[in-house]
Amino acid sequence: METGTAKHSPPEPAESRFHRGTNQSGMRDHNERLVLSLVRQHGSLAKSDIARMTGLSAQTVSVIMRELEDDGLLLRQAPQRGKIGQPSIPMALNPDGAYFIGLKIGRRSAELVLIDFLGKVRAAEQLSYRYPTPRETVAFVASGMAKLRGSLDAGREKRIAGLGIAMPFELWNWVDTAGAPRQIMDEWRHRDVRTDVQALCDFPVYLQNDATSACGAELVFGQSSGLRDFVYFYIGAFAGGGIVLDGRLYSGPTGNAGALGSMLVPGPGGKQAQLIDIASVAVLEKELNAHGIEAPHLWTSPEDWGELGPTLDEWIIQAADALAHAIISATSVIDFEAAVIDGWMPVSVRGKLVDAVRKVIGSIDAEGLTVPKVHEGTVGVHARALGAASLPLSERFLIRPTMIAGGT
Repeated sequence: METGTAKHSPPEPAESRFHRGTNQSGMRDHNERLVLSLVRQHGSLAKSDIARMTGLSAQTVSVIMRELEDDGLLLRQAPQRGKIGQPSIPMALNPDGAYFIGLKIGRRSAELVLIDFLGKVRAAEQLSYRYPTPRETVAFVASGMAKLRGSLDAGREKRIAGLGIAMPFELWNWVDTAGAPRQIMDEWRHRDVRTDVQALCDFPVYLQNDATSACGAELVFGQSSGLRDFVYFYIGAFAGGGIVLDGRLYSGPTGNAGALGSMLVPGPGGKQAQLIDIASVAVLEKELNAHGIEAPHLWTSPEDWGELGPTLDEWIIQAADALAHAIISATSVIDFEAAVIDGWMPVSVRGKLVDAVRKVIGSIDAEGLTVPKVHEGTVGVHARALGAASLPLSERFLIRPTMIAGGT
């Protein structure tokens, strides 16, 4: 009797199929990821729509979508009846199809988020501090991740597909700005945080610069999908940014492209200064402290800062001037169609900041340049953590937008 043949093998368990075709880098079959990317972009699609957009045969699309449905990644929607023929059945992403964890390690706080396949935050943990230490951070990840995983039942927990880390590169160089002891910050120089966190996980761990991750969150989860080329600013404890070219996050050969915080801009007294020294929330905190106002809620309550008075107004004026000049300088190198500004701040403050930037840009001599439109970011305070969580999502289930643009 023949043994071991495919026709006599038991059905493959759903959980095994979920991890089918993944290696250490988590890459799925190109066509599967293409279908998932299109469905994510459009919300829901029928097989005929996908076949038309991709050029794949109807039979191939049918097989792919059936496998993705069996994997629990796609859900059938209500049939849509046309004028003739059989009704089409759109397919949408299953929110419970996969989960991802994002870790943001910031200069004043750390954050863990658990998101579903649609990018919705299901649970979150936060830690505030004067400055980050490796030991405290890893301990926070261990305890926080246990809580996040405990919020899911056993079946859903098995669908956690990866963890992404968003943190400043060369954190040890921020001793003076962070106000931290040099020996503590030097510990980061000798620690491989990705390896430390990987030891806590049974799924892949990815690492990216924090501001670049925030930019990636805007690209994957935000409402700026119509923009193909934009420069992105994230105003956190320190200002940073990212670059999107042709619908794709550009991080450069060292992963540090879009280090906009280091850009030189006009500073106090007409002297040049780095953007980070003017348009950062840490600068606002310093000014508030100088006026006798303690403001720990800047870090613990980013959705509501309360009434901060003229100190906040003055910071907005100075930050807007610096950001406007940074945008013009960046545009002189790359012809960006837009500049997107987001940050660790209430939506109302972000709106005032963006309005102020628009006014300043209108007063700058930009002859010879096409001045980009200035947009508010649409992700908000969780952008860096969501960007971190988008790393395993993008690596394992999506393809870059430029590869699907032609078919849509």
